[in-house]
Amino acid sequence: MMAGSTTASNYELKPLSLPGATGVVRLDYFAYDRSTGRVWVPASNTGSVDVIDESSDAVSQVTGFKTGEVELRGRKVTLGPTAVSVGDGVVYIGNRGDSTLCIIDAHSLERGGCLQVAPPSAGPAAAPDGVVYIAATRELWITTGAPPLGISSADKSIQVFDASDPRHLTPKTKIPLNGSAEGYAVDNQRGLFYTNVEETGKTVAIDVRSHKLAATWNVGSTELQGLALDSARGFLFVACGDHVVSLDVGHGGAITDSIQTGPGLDNIDYSPDRKLLYAAASLAATLTIADVDDHGKFHLKATVPTGKGVRGVVAGKCGTAYLIEPVEGRILKLTPK
Repeated sequence: MMAGSTTASNYELKPLSLPGATGVVRLDYFAYDRSTGRVWVPASNTGSVDVIDESSDAVSQVTGFKTGEVELRGRKVTLGPTAVSVGDGVVYIGNRGDSTLCIIDAHSLERGGCLQVAPPSAGPAAAPDGVVYIAATRELWITTGAPPLGISSADKSIQVFDASDPRHLTPKTKIPLNGSAEGYAVDNQRGLFYTNVEETGKTVAIDVRSHKLAATWNVGSTELQGLALDSARGFLFVACGDHVVSLDVGHGGAITDSIQTGPGLDNIDYSPDRKLLYAAASLAATLTIADVDDHGKFHLKATVPTGKGVRGVVAGKCGTAYLIEPVEGRILKLTPK
């Protein structure tokens, strides 16, 4: 990793409050829809999905999602919608509160139907964790459990749904994983799905057409979180607790570099337009922004102070990025000055 020259003062962080948030909002996954310029935020215990317009920062709500009490680390907490993936004209929402998968129109924000993934009584081990649309095969893949909280996937597999009719999902198959999936990235160009397996500490590639394991890599850490991808150049970025590792998946998964971020990483993201990696460390209370060169090497661009507990980042357009701040129940919008 080589140092760059841009400083934190080159960026502005703007807080965006979420409707109905009166304290902690148990935010997890969120997503940016490039086609509409909207950021989709499943707001869990508020029972809503909040939609941010990138131009005006106005927040719309899709309400009426069920919440439920779930036991996490020995205490009862209220959870609702926590996962999201942008599909073909629709947005898919995973709900930990009642173990359902729901559909929203990506343009009108009208709610569609919901599908029961597991009985709510099965708890978070069987509830949706990651929800992932695979454009190459028109499928929706669902991971279950909550590995960072010590909750393993109930059946240690990935559930696959047929999404050829985007508004009517049908169960298709299960992919045995022999562990719990944590983090994901989809490579539609190569037809691969990447995830980390919590129990083995390995990063794996799954062929999206055959549903078979295609590769396994050891990135030198067992504390694995989110993934991000430069599909055009074949670099996979793996969050490892307090640093990010770059793998050249176009050439056998060789490690090309790593960059320290400070502890507390979760989901990371990458902007293919700007060739920038974004990694928010919740314990270090910083956002690391790094250029990635054609050899998969990191060049630190800026370290931006955020706040304790700020984790998870999604890249938008023109150098903009969004971060979740669960403790304050809000989103932080990062904009270059």
